[in-house]
Amino acid sequence: MTSIEETSPPPREARRKFMVVVDSTPECLTALRYAARRAEHTRGGVAMLYVIEPEDGQIWRSVGERMRQEARAQAEKRLGTLAAEVQALAGITPEFTIREGRPAEEILAYLGEDHDISILVLAAGVGGEGPGPLVSTLAGQMSGRMPVPITVVPGSLSLAQIDALS
Repeated sequence: MTSIEETSPPPREARRKFMVVVDSTPECLTALRYAARRAEHTRGGVAMLYVIEPEDGQIWRSVGERMRQEARAQAEKRLGTLAAEVQALAGITPEFTIREGRPAEEILAYLGEDHDISILVLAAGVGGEGPGPLVSTLAGQMSGRMPVPITVVPGSLSLAQIDALS
């Protein structure tokens, strides 16, 4: 007599993603290179998040809307440029998201929504002015609330050093 065993499908393999916060700082490029190379070596992915900070103060509605549109266009351009660089560097097409709000809050919210993100990659500032506001906030003040580990890449590393570490 032959029996048929019940089997369940294999569990879905989560694709390990490295998240980078995109802005206009040089540290962003350092973090992105490390994330892209690390994802390449581990068959992972890259998620890029751009946070548009709200304008402070009272702005006429039409002026405020125009400023939001310009900020969004700038974010889309930056993300598109960096996505092409990641593709050329590591052969990975990154995911990217644009949000509006306070950076630390939006980063935490995004990490809470995308459960495939396994590491947040940040880069420390250069020039002796400390690690930078994002690193200070996320790896310092808010570190206990982070749902994933944070990798902080020294901002003074050369491209060759970043590639060797990743």
